[in-house]
Amino acid sequence: MGEAEAGERDGRPATASAAAMEDKGKAKRDGVVKEVIRLERESVIPILKPKLVMKLAYLIERDNDRSEFMKLCKRVEYTIRAWYLLQFDDLMQLYALFDPVNGEKSLEQQGMTSSELDTLELNFLTYIFQIMEKSNFKLLSDEEYEVAQSGQYLLNLPIQVDEYKVDSKLLKRYFKEHPHDNLPAFADKYIVFRRGIGIDQTTDYFFMEKVDVIISRAWRSLLRVTRIDRLFSKKQLPSTKDKKKTDEINEDAEEPDLYVERVRLEKMELSIRNLLRKMTIQEPTFERMIVVYRKASTESKPDRGIYVKHFKHIPMADMELVLPEKKNPSLTPMDWVTFIISAVIGLVTLIGSLEMPKADIWVVTAILSGLIGYCAKIYFTFQANMVTYQNLITKSMYDKQLDSGKGTLLHLCDDVIQQEVKEVIVSYYVLMEQGKATIQFFKMEDSSFQHLAKFSQDMPSYLCVTWSLDK
Repeated sequence: MGEAEAGERDGRPATASAAAMEDKGKAKRDGVVKEVIRLERESVIPILKPKLVMKLAYLIERDNDRSEFMKLCKRVEYTIRAWYLLQFDDLMQLYALFDPVNGEKSLEQQGMTSSELDTLELNFLTYIFQIMEKSNFKLLSDEEYEVAQSGQYLLNLPIQVDEYKVDSKLLKRYFKEHPHDNLPAFADKYIVFRRGIGIDQTTDYFFMEKVDVIISRAWRSLLRVTRIDRLFSKKQLPSTKDKKKTDEINEDAEEPDLYVERVRLEKMELSIRNLLRKMTIQEPTFERMIVVYRKASTESKPDRGIYVKHFKHIPMADMELVLPEKKNPSLTPMDWVTFIISAVIGLVTLIGSLEMPKADIWVVTAILSGLIGYCAKIYFTFQANMVTYQNLITKSMYDKQLDSGKGTLLHLCDDVIQQEVKEVIVSYYVLMEQGKATIQFFKMEDSSFQHLAKFSQDMPSYLCVTWSLDK
């Protein structure tokens, strides 16, 4: 069994910008080529509020000022909580109507018309997007999804959403009235929010996976030699990324990017030493993911329930685990084509050997063994992947899923309040001390404060005043 470790790199989350993620470097470590993925940092204060308050209070020299600062921090939190109380109360009342468990009873009691419910649905989704933005969650884009899926980690099966089981009217109607840029292709069926980047590591022997890599490389070499690979090659889609725009953004970036490593078996060097020893593979993770969708229903009996599910520490390459209404995995068309071509080539070679005047029994045996072995490899690999998939699904349900429905919304509401409180506290402290919180102090005390130090040095005084008054 693998040993999984997940954690946030340097204690600071970062956003998975697709443009930045495409910038990859390669180096070798323990016989495996590692890919270096460049990520942008998030504009979020990740440290806990009590720790932030204590650190800043420690910097205040006079006891009286320190005491007043502590009182102010409490008053700021009380004020912001009161400010958001009515908004969050409206959000919860709306969700009570669209709760997949008890929402149907609430709707029957209200006796609203279909058009009124349609309006309330859009209001609820509007609240969702507002609270996601304030909590620093971002919509997962197509480019980010493609980069995340460019490799394999623990999940080696193609997972797809059963589109017939997911409603496509609600979100399509919402985005028609509230246009968004860079919407993913699946945005009319479900939306995925993500925040923070971490690292997950798994150490194991990976015997079957290593054998599968070797066989796959041999198969690709055979197809390349026979030029059959041209029949299955995919056309490269034109990149939608504006490289000039990306370069300009990188030049103006205030903070250095975050680099994380992706270590995969597919990049393994072929050697006996690597095949027989434990290896550690590594994958960047989305630290938090929230999925919003509605199940499909008939017009005669419409289902108004809206699902909101919250996950943690999801490896990018395995992010299909959080998708709604997944199809049962099966062999892909490409697997079947590979299987049939292998069988045909093996049978033709076998028949040709038997028609020779002096058929060598050892040659015939080798051909039969190779054909049977390859077919068995496809079958047993699929069965092993199915077992892994079931284990990952179970783990995602019990270990990876933080909450759903009302619990997720309550967590997000508290997230918004905590973030606002920390922003106001930092801005007030900068105004009060005018630069005492230097970057040298934060480097010495705690690496997680470094971005706050840069913020306190670079932030103009007038911006601090405006920010504080606005809050």
